[in-house]
Amino acid sequence: MTKLYFASDYQEGAHPEIMKRLMETNLEHTEGYGTDAYSNQARAAIRSACKAKDAMVYFLGGGTQTNATVIASMLASYEGAIAADTGHINVHEAGAVEYTGHRVLALPSKEGKLAATTIDTFVAGFLKDDSWDHMVYPGMVYLSQPTEYGTIYSKAELEQIREVCLKYNMKLYIDGARLAYALEADGNDVTLEDLAKLCDAFYIGGTKCGALFGEAVVVPDPKAIPHFFTMIKQHGALTAKGRILGIQFGCLFTDGLYERVGANGVAMANRLRQILQDKGYELYMPNPTNQVFVVMDNDRLARLQERVVCSVWEALDDSHTVIRLATSWATTEADIQALAECL
Repeated sequence: MTKLYFASDYQEGAHPEIMKRLMETNLEHTEGYGTDAYSNQARAAIRSACKAKDAMVYFLGGGTQTNATVIASMLASYEGAIAADTGHINVHEAGAVEYTGHRVLALPSKEGKLAATTIDTFVAGFLKDDSWDHMVYPGMVYLSQPTEYGTIYSKAELEQIREVCLKYNMKLYIDGARLAYALEADGNDVTLEDLAKLCDAFYIGGTKCGALFGEAVVVPDPKAIPHFFTMIKQHGALTAKGRILGIQFGCLFTDGLYERVGANGVAMANRLRQILQDKGYELYMPNPTNQVFVVMDNDRLARLQERVVCSVWEALDDSHTVIRLATSWATTEADIQALAECL
């Protein structure tokens, strides 16, 4: 029996337009390490999309690699990164940030999001402690857009968090692994231009958004991370065949492909949510992006897993489990209909 795959949004290869361009350029000879013309063209396209003409743009291979490299490069040895308790770097990156010598300072979140007041209260309390200089200093706030639960920050929420960061001289870094789906979500009011204005660094996800692999780190102020290229090399994150990354992001930022990728994932997720609700399933948490979280009776889940590959997220109680069904740029109406029949 052929199974349906809804476990994540990176289980396919790459968007056909990217594969076509990679094949067209496959036998060309170019400079390495992202110094080639294709990578420079992609950087220019990303700067234009972000309306940040002076921004530095770097291409890395994957999300965990990117987070560990950026955070280690932006923090002093005595600093840590504030994150939601459900944040990716705190839960699903195998201690990669800690492995670089920087602690993740996990704070309570609601629906996957950190509130500015939560951050402010924590840092204020930290500084009031007479022994704070014996402790890990909060040097950064790490967010993801969208969050681990597919929720999104509004522009107002990001502005409030940015104000707290400025108040305490902390960096703001945003993980955009699924950014395409956040940008196209219903109700989203945050643009790439907003991120470039509010963040010290952020990345535009490719791996989960139509590319074979790769993430594009945007540093709006070139002085924010001196010698970042060298530190990417130190972390084993510099791709020798850098043009493969550049070509992919060049395609994603040509003719609105990045927007189309996100729009399809969101549209298919919305269709799936409606089907689930029509069939009487309980959505665990409302969100507008491509991750759908469903409360499933364990017996029913066992039957579903015979035909559908999904992510088991967390146990809700002794007889119910929260699962995740993820759509992507490649999900079709036929895929959704086949899943509906299984449900």
